[in-house]
Amino acid sequence: MFSLRANSPSGELLDLSGLEEEDIEQISALMNSLGNLREAERRVSEASATYMALNETDMRALHFLIVCENLEQDVTASSITRHLRVSPATTTKLLDRLEKGGHITRSPHPTDRRATTIHITRETRKAAYESVGAMQSRRFHAAARLNREERDIVIRFLVDMTEQIDMKHADWAQH
Repeated sequence: MFSLRANSPSGELLDLSGLEEEDIEQISALMNSLGNLREAERRVSEASATYMALNETDMRALHFLIVCENLEQDVTASSITRHLRVSPATTTKLLDRLEKGGHITRSPHPTDRRATTIHITRETRKAAYESVGAMQSRRFHAAARLNREERDIVIRFLVDMTEQIDMKHADWAQH
């Protein structure tokens, strides 16, 4: 699907003049691989959300709860708001919906009488682990098959790619 030449035939977006044809084909294959990975992740996310009858934001909130509980960190509504980058009102609606669905419980905060802590239910944690968790953990095996030097190269590439597509470079989106 992705081809450097097809995406910038006139060279308006990409200057390919310093690359050999073999490099152009290899970079195109790499970009296709990234697209395939994103598509696979999207399908897993959609399937797990359907399986658990939740939306993407709900799933992100539950993942945050699981990670924080694994780290023995208390989770409050405000920490969920910050993590999801949503409004407090959106967080309240989200938590009400998750509580009504039996996915979370709320209890008094251990040190702040004004706050409550949010906990994922055992059933929802189990369902998340059995669905999206099991699929996502398979990534470990792909990384483990690489040697340390290869992993360093992949890490450097992904960090650089993330920096290059960061929204701070998107003047068009700053309006």
